[in-house]
This record gives sequence, C-alpha cells and structure tokens, in this order.
Amino acid sequence: MKLKIFATGGTFDKIYNEVDGSLIFKETHVNNMLHECKNKVDIEIETIMLIDSLYMKDHHRQEILNKCKSYEEDRIVITHGTDTMIETAKLLGDKIRDKTIVLTGSLIPYSFVKSDAHFNLGCAIAFAQILPRGVYIAMHGKIFSHDNVRKNKETLEFETIK
Repeated sequence: MKLKIFATGGTFDKIYNEVDGSLIFKETHVNNMLHECKNKVDIEIETIMLIDSLYMKDHHRQEILNKCKSYEEDRIVITHGTDTMIETAKLLGDKIRDKTIVLTGSLIPYSFVKSDAHFNLGCAIAFAQILPRGVYIAMHGKIFSHDNVRKNKETLEFETIK
C-alpha cells in the first residue's frame, strides 16, 4: 500500500526566526520526521504550499482538493494548520468519496522541544492505512470524522460535536 503525504504548512512546519523572533517557513519537516522515526511505510511526500492556515483562502483549499483528486492512490495524509483544518476537511469530505484522507497538524512546531508533531503524524499515517474511505482529522491520538469535529479554543483540543 502506497501513501501520499501532502504538506501545506501550519504550525507543524514552522521554525523560529532568530532575527526577529517570529515563526516562519523554510521547508516541510516531514522527510526528517519519517527518517528519525525509521518509517517503513511506502510514502511519497509533496509540498503543496507552506502557509499558516489562518491565511488560507478558498483558492488554497481548491488546490489541496485538486491535488487529492488527481493523486491516483487512495490513501492520503495532509499536514495542515489546526486553525482552519476543519474547513479544509469539510471541503474534501463534500467532494471526495473514493479515498481515505487524514488531516493532521500540531500545536507546537516540530522544531520545538515537546512538539506533538511526531505523534500526530505517526497516528495519521496509521489511521490512513486502516480507516475506510472518508475524510478524517487525527489529533493527539484521536480520530474524528470531518463532519463531526470542532477545535475547542479554550482547551486547544479537538473534540466531537455530537
């Protein structure tokens, strides 16, 4: 089974800019993470964009949708910013029925100590291999259907709606 990972940015791929103290993008960390974890899954990685999801517009989501539709394999993981991950998941869930797509992200950048990025990516890869067709969000060991999830901004946790 082959798996595709599309990187789109978010906190997951941010790094600390020593010049001004901001968080910026240079490249996705997915390759490094898979190497560090001694991944054995057949994975192809493609960076679609590196953007904070707060700045993601409809045309960005359309680009993600187009990439998912055009990829011939049916197992996909998308790294994405957590602030608007649900909006992207809903679009994909409304438009794609013949693939298993799992979106994940992190609350702490991969490049920081105690990041949740490794765990979330590992869970997303595992979920993408075993779940039936559909669009899901994987965060902190939990899996959510695209149409039954919200981000609790007080606890910074994803939770089911119903």
